[in-house]
Amino acid sequence: MAEQLEPVKRRVALKIIKLGMDTRQVVARFEAERQALAMMDHPNIAKIYDAGATETGRPYFVMELVRGIPITTYCDENNLSTEERLGLFVAVCQAVQHAHQKGVIHRDLKPSNVMIAMHDDKAVPKVIDFGVAKATQIDLTDKTLFTHFEQFIGTPAYMSPEQAQLSGLDIDTRSDIYSLGVLLYELLTGSTPFDAKTLAKAGMDEVRRMIREEDPPRPSIRFSTMDGASRTHLARHRKAAPEKLSGLLRGDLDWIVMKALEKNRSHRYETANGFAEDIRRHLADEPVSAAAPGPAYRIRKYVRRQRKVLGVAAAIACLLIAGTAVSSWMAVEAGRANRQLTETSGKLEDQLSKTQAAQTEAENNERLMAFQLVDEDPIRGRMKLARFLRENPNDRVTAERVMSSMWLQGSLLPLAPTRHADHAAISRDGRFIALGNEGNAGTLRVVDAATGERVVPAVDTG
Repeated sequence: MAEQLEPVKRRVALKIIKLGMDTRQVVARFEAERQALAMMDHPNIAKIYDAGATETGRPYFVMELVRGIPITTYCDENNLSTEERLGLFVAVCQAVQHAHQKGVIHRDLKPSNVMIAMHDDKAVPKVIDFGVAKATQIDLTDKTLFTHFEQFIGTPAYMSPEQAQLSGLDIDTRSDIYSLGVLLYELLTGSTPFDAKTLAKAGMDEVRRMIREEDPPRPSIRFSTMDGASRTHLARHRKAAPEKLSGLLRGDLDWIVMKALEKNRSHRYETANGFAEDIRRHLADEPVSAAAPGPAYRIRKYVRRQRKVLGVAAAIACLLIAGTAVSSWMAVEAGRANRQLTETSGKLEDQLSKTQAAQTEAENNERLMAFQLVDEDPIRGRMKLARFLRENPNDRVTAERVMSSMWLQGSLLPLAPTRHADHAAISRDGRFIALGNEGNAGTLRVVDAATGERVVPAVDTG
């Protein structure tokens, strides 16, 4: 770290070759890095401010001071969720895309070269250390820059198969895509696809073979095969339960990471932007290009993406179905109730009709017996018939039977017609008078001889 005094006063990072390290190869790499940084201008790449040489000829350059920590360390220390980690990773992809557009391949992307700096309480990724960068369009230095036979360029745990192959195959931007895939793998699972400790113990030939030939497990498989304590620890640093984290890794993220880690570089993402775009699609619940999913996958993605709209629609549909069901149930119940009411009403009417018929039959039987009783016991018979007449004053047959019985028994004495009746008769004891009118509709009435009040209502005899 140093302090720049002019043209502006600020703290900067000063990179200078140490004494005794200024070999032609080191100086060439140093100048290549200086030129690579000078070509780029991106908020997620450390900026270069100045360059030169000391009085003794040692080259140096002044660059942006990045006060930060490796991206994996920052994410774990702050317990960033999977979604938050993916957001930072997208910014890293955009920085790498910018470098590729400027014709620069980093060739050593790893957590220690992707630092997180805080700008106004916001985490900002910064890609640094282009010391082994390669230019695809121009020479980064006029000095001869070469690699010794069987010399690794990069870090084995993050190195692409073509870097490990040490053949005449030219390295292109897709080598950085592989390294980005390793970085994402570590952000998600806490470890690299090939364990760094295992690679460190293995010989160079074995390291090259593993990187070129062995397929690492998918992120979800790596997580599920950890012991319980490790899974819990890893999930806690990602603000998720182990079961939920396993579900988050399975599917899209498995496909995305494994596409970036393809041994055959033609099967990887063509650009860092394409890599970032698939991450964005995953975060937006859109189908990703990392696989060729069928209709069921696309429908599931659409449902997750439109969960709020579909949730409201489903709620409305449920209400409509419930309303229809309730209405149908009420209609069925109403119909059942109407049928029961109709059946009950019919039964009651039938019962009433039977009761009335039985009552009528009983009354007729009782009157018939009273008619017979008049012949055997005139007084008791007429008393029963009189009760019938009080209840049925228009019963002409019964009235005539009473009068004829009284007449035959001599209980009535004829009287001369009056202006109030065509015929008249008085009872033998003188208490009652029977009055009859002929006309169109003859009537017969019995009155009290003393008071003139009607004893038996008028009976139609017509």
